[in-house]
Amino acid sequence: MAERESLEFGKADFVLMDAVTLPEFMANLRLRFEKGRIYTFIGEVVVSMNPYKNLNIYGRDTIEQYRGRELYERPPHLFAIADAAYKAMKRRSKDTCIVISGESGAGKTEASKYIMHYIAAITNPGQRAEVERVKNILLKSNCVLEAFGNAKTNRNDNSSRFGKYMDINFDFKGDPIGGHINNYLLEKSRVIVQQAGERSFHSFYQLLQGGSDQMLRSLHLQKDASAYKYICPGAQIKCSINDGAEFKAVADAMKVIGFKQEEIETVYKIVAVILHLGNLKFSVDGDTPVIENSKVVSIIADLLSTKSDMVEKALLFRTVATGRDVIDKQHTEQEATYGRDAFAKAIYERLFAWIVTHINDVIEVKNYDTTVHGKNTVIGVLDIYGFEIFDNNSFEQFCINYCNEKLQQLFIQLVLKQEQEEYQREGIPWKHIDYFNNQVIVDLVEQQHKGIISILDDACMNVGKVTDEMFLEALNNKLGKHAHFSSRKLCATDKTLEFDRDFRIKHYAGDVTYSVTGFIDKNKDTLFQDFKRLMYNSSNPVLKMMWPEGKLSITEVTKRPLTAATLFKNSMIALVDNLASKEPYYVRCIKPNDKKSPQLFDEERCRHQVEYLGLLENVRVRRAGFAYRQTYEKFLHRYKMISEFTWPNHDLASDSDAVKKLIECHGFQHDVAYGKTKIFIRTPRTLFTLEELHAKMLVRIVLFLQKVWRGTLARLRYKRTKAALTILKYYRRYKVKSYIREVARRFHNSNLEERTATACSRKVGKMTEH
Repeated sequence: MAERESLEFGKADFVLMDAVTLPEFMANLRLRFEKGRIYTFIGEVVVSMNPYKNLNIYGRDTIEQYRGRELYERPPHLFAIADAAYKAMKRRSKDTCIVISGESGAGKTEASKYIMHYIAAITNPGQRAEVERVKNILLKSNCVLEAFGNAKTNRNDNSSRFGKYMDINFDFKGDPIGGHINNYLLEKSRVIVQQAGERSFHSFYQLLQGGSDQMLRSLHLQKDASAYKYICPGAQIKCSINDGAEFKAVADAMKVIGFKQEEIETVYKIVAVILHLGNLKFSVDGDTPVIENSKVVSIIADLLSTKSDMVEKALLFRTVATGRDVIDKQHTEQEATYGRDAFAKAIYERLFAWIVTHINDVIEVKNYDTTVHGKNTVIGVLDIYGFEIFDNNSFEQFCINYCNEKLQQLFIQLVLKQEQEEYQREGIPWKHIDYFNNQVIVDLVEQQHKGIISILDDACMNVGKVTDEMFLEALNNKLGKHAHFSSRKLCATDKTLEFDRDFRIKHYAGDVTYSVTGFIDKNKDTLFQDFKRLMYNSSNPVLKMMWPEGKLSITEVTKRPLTAATLFKNSMIALVDNLASKEPYYVRCIKPNDKKSPQLFDEERCRHQVEYLGLLENVRVRRAGFAYRQTYEKFLHRYKMISEFTWPNHDLASDSDAVKKLIECHGFQHDVAYGKTKIFIRTPRTLFTLEELHAKMLVRIVLFLQKVWRGTLARLRYKRTKAALTILKYYRRYKVKSYIREVARRFHNSNLEERTATACSRKVGKMTEH
């Protein structure tokens, strides 16, 4: 049972609510938020509210309070769940994972950083240098990945625009020895365009604000972000991120991780190239497309360590194979603009992937012999984009929300599965709980030949010009009868949907309207081979390494690559399989309001999140049979003092018999069930009563122990006094005898000696008697 917080802070565990209703759940959530208690348990799940302010609850003192404790021994906290996952991994050699979910701006990224911070703080007591190096790199990697993968959105100043799953490997001592990062679907379209009120990735603004004058001159850049077309919409937008300070922190972190100076320089050359690409202007001279500002081409060529004419040719022409012939096909102005934008997005995506790969190369587990050192165990931490509903939802939001459907499905299955398995394992009857199974939505998206992704891929594979409108028509024809799909053609009265543009999916988290505009292009993710060859032929070895397929000639490129949606679907299926193989722990993040206010609790917004996260169902599942369960041994350890039959020790056949005797003597048998290894308590009131009895008995035991200790001290003092008196008696006798022997020695030949000796002996005898 938890170290109980005062009731003025509400219930520390939603499972302990008197009635499982939405109003009571919301009232408890509001009370705890307003009292500064942002964490609450649902059994072994942590519900986290974004406080929108710094709280002094993550320091060294707090870490020590949670280190090695059981989940319920301390008040709810991220550290409690991190310690539980760590103990399960270490004690049982069990791979575990912590899944952090919630919508954008709910605090997922901060939660993952605090969990990493805690794990780093409690490991490596021996201060082994290699372990310290790995820990440092794992922590510093967050800073670098945020700079290149996060951006300011309308909901969140530091929104993750990619998904991240990190495995941390531990040795048999429980110390981190390495790790691996998987990244998912970087929102690379943000490189070239952002929605109103949003910025591009932090890295662009950090370079312009934090780079030295000399560095900016070498990159041909100026500090004013509004001078660059790709990022100018976000130039004047206020952001809580300090771009100048973060630039220095990122550069320092890259050095700690192991990036060489020339590699760091190449990273920022690539960022600069993208800024310059956005400023290229195309026009048509007769039928020939030309670049108006050719000086920018020279700058780009210089930064890419290649030739200007090669850059210009890649931008204005496309090499195509026609039978046995290879020709250079001129772009139209529109095609040249499309190619430039695709190139900019691809460069940034390759850069980000290379940074992740570089970090993995440094932290991967090396030279670990399992036959010598034992099993190499893992804790996984998943921080992935939350459910998104924007004013304009495109391909990226479609993929992100599909990802959240997959994770929600996993959550429902694992929570129910684990509960059912525990009751079955312990021989306890299971009461079924109704819940919304979102498998139907997952199938709508990913089902082979019938799902949206398959229909989208078919549209992309067709020879000839297939438009986004044709893709929408295919969706209408194949999914017209699906309960979770609609469009204006299928529902003519719904004027919120545009003809030939919008479709709507009824997600578990709410209805989302998607615009098909750009779906085909984003799914094809076409980048002309000319750009790949241009980068591969660079004299910069880092750039060359990023584009290995550039060595293929146009005639060798025959295999059609997988589409973006299929690649993402495959990665999601692999991720879910990976998580399902581990023992999961959950952090469910809630955003209290959209104004980033530390005081405002928006009831409607919070209720919506509670509903779509399935938190109330989670409470019901947890309480379906029993609100609390514990092994007989641990239950006895805490409560044996409240019964004379079990205190201080019991003489019954087993711990389970002792627990039954303890429960019966207090009349709780109607509210409990006995499993094979655990006791199950049905209602929280019984648990509270046990805790009150425990507290009262604890006071009596403390008083009794004080009495016993005082008696013990008194007896010790008496024994010491008695011993001192005994020593004194024998010492006196010794002194008298010594005196007699001395007298006898001096007068041993005279009668006086005999008389004196006799008199002395009598005197000694009397003294001895006294």
